[in-house]
Amino acid sequence: MTVIQALILGIVQGLTEFLPVSSSAHLVLVPFLLNWKLDPTQAFVFDVLVQLGTLAAVIAYFWKDLLAIVKAWLAGIRSRQPFAEANSRLGWLVILATIPAGLAGLLLKDQVEAAFSDPKLTAVMLFVTAVLLTLSEVLSKKTRETSELTWLDSLIIGLFQALSIFPGISRSGATISGGLFRGLKRQDAARFAFLLAIPIMTAAGVMALKDLVAVPGLASFLPIVLVGFVVAGLVGYFVIRWFLGFLKTRSMLPFALYCGLLSVAVLLIMGIR
Repeated sequence: MTVIQALILGIVQGLTEFLPVSSSAHLVLVPFLLNWKLDPTQAFVFDVLVQLGTLAAVIAYFWKDLLAIVKAWLAGIRSRQPFAEANSRLGWLVILATIPAGLAGLLLKDQVEAAFSDPKLTAVMLFVTAVLLTLSEVLSKKTRETSELTWLDSLIIGLFQALSIFPGISRSGATISGGLFRGLKRQDAARFAFLLAIPIMTAAGVMALKDLVAVPGLASFLPIVLVGFVVAGLVGYFVIRWFLGFLKTRSMLPFALYCGLLSVAVLLIMGIR
């Protein structure tokens, strides 16, 4: 992998991590469409670690919310009333919703890593994202707020996030769709989805750090990862800001259309090749 490739993939990651179009799909499909011959191990580790850049972006954007949640969560534990305050309860809901994806990632690690080198599977999963986005927009009521979330809501949204361990299923798209199916307003669903991304992205990054040690030519590879990390973080921050504003007045159907068309286009290209 070259610095230019890392720069392009960092931009792609920043643009697509928080939009419901699957960043993992684009990190698989962009090298495929540009006919890049990347080392599979390097590519997988880079794809996971560059997500730490967008993790930094979401932490930077929601730092006030996160600080309030952590403070309330710790205060709730100390007072032995962990669910009394809204932010403390939200912290527990995020923890509960993280469990399904965490378990899926641990149990299916080898299968997920193999999927990152399978453009056909990625394209099919991208079409699944399109279906999820469409159904959630068409069938949901969008009347509830985050403060109304129940434990069951949180668990179900977490199960939707677990689908996104495979490339092609958008993490934000699946999680926001889960929130919409449970009746959340778009902005509330997106906010919960972005908060929910933090622990799972952190865990994935930590696991990838262990694999990084085994990457051939580690010393020369680290600066390349750093380029992707910085670019993804900067781009990701501004995408979060834009997307939350977008959801105030618009639906996710344009993103569903994009995912569906890209999926079909990639499958057609693969058929021609």
